[in-house]
Amino acid sequence: MSRGTKAAVWIGAIAVFLVLLYVLSPILLPFVLGMAVAYLLDPVADRFERWGWPRWLAATVLTIAFIIAVVAALLILVPMLQQQIVAFLSRLPTYVDLLRERIDALLQIVQARLSPEEVQDVKAAAGRFAGSMISWFGGLLAGIWSGGVAVLNILSLVLITPVVAWYFLRDWDRMVAHVDSWLPRANAATIRDLAHQIDERLAGFVRGQTLVCGILGLFYAVALSLVGLDFGLVVGLAAGAVSFVPYFGAVFGLVLSVGIALAQFGTSYEVLIVAAIFFVGQAVEGNVISPRLVGDRVGLHPVWMIFALLAGGALFGFVGVLLSVPAAAAIGVLARFAIARYRASDLYTGGAPRP
Repeated sequence: MSRGTKAAVWIGAIAVFLVLLYVLSPILLPFVLGMAVAYLLDPVADRFERWGWPRWLAATVLTIAFIIAVVAALLILVPMLQQQIVAFLSRLPTYVDLLRERIDALLQIVQARLSPEEVQDVKAAAGRFAGSMISWFGGLLAGIWSGGVAVLNILSLVLITPVVAWYFLRDWDRMVAHVDSWLPRANAATIRDLAHQIDERLAGFVRGQTLVCGILGLFYAVALSLVGLDFGLVVGLAAGAVSFVPYFGAVFGLVLSVGIALAQFGTSYEVLIVAAIFFVGQAVEGNVISPRLVGDRVGLHPVWMIFALLAGGALFGFVGVLLSVPAAAAIGVLARFAIARYRASDLYTGGAPRP
């Protein structure tokens, strides 16, 4: 088989996979979540096996422990979050009116210093920007919602995800061995090395970033609650959760918290304290937490991660968001491999002697 034929086969296989992913994305959420849970718990199951546990017993204990942990977290957090979310939604129109009054006051100050034509230009530009941002963000959320949670009801997630996680966790090593046996023998060592690099980067990012999100969510929630910000618990936990996308959590929490603070406190010093909380959190996260928990070896640039998450959500809905992280890790490793091969080839050197 020629090199061109091999490339065509690989490209065709990838294209078929992407088409199937797009067609089946409405029903894949429980299976993707189950696989993610199994991937996260597999190192623990391997450790239990080294202690002499049967694999099925380790998978059963870990799956039950995971379910108990999720249920306990929901029982503790849901009542508090539900109360604050309902109160926030009921008071949202009041906040909007208060913010509009604050903005009108600022516009009056600006209007006193600008000409009428410049004021109209500023208002028109602000209106266009706000409208485009709302439209884009709403479309993104609608796509993720319609492509994921809206199609699958909660009952299917509750029933199917633990079963899928248990089967994947029990058979993980066996499935890896089967896939390894399918590899072309001439390229098996290279593919294994690439898969190992992808696994290292993916595991380092997912497990490390999960801890980062938990730490940031706890810090934001406690700090905002101590300041006295309305719904500080909800806003802080939400900002920590979306911190899985680098920098997005801090920006999201900053904008939402400052908006609530302006409506609640006016232009007093509390607004500056609320803003400072997110600047401090981002500084500590970037200089202390992430370097220790995630590290530079992950090799996933924040801009690349943001693009991958948004592209996955736009193309495949919530399933695409879940799959975007492993896809980003895989593409990053493959791109570095391809660049290394290119720089070692005559196509890069042009026949000149290599240094």
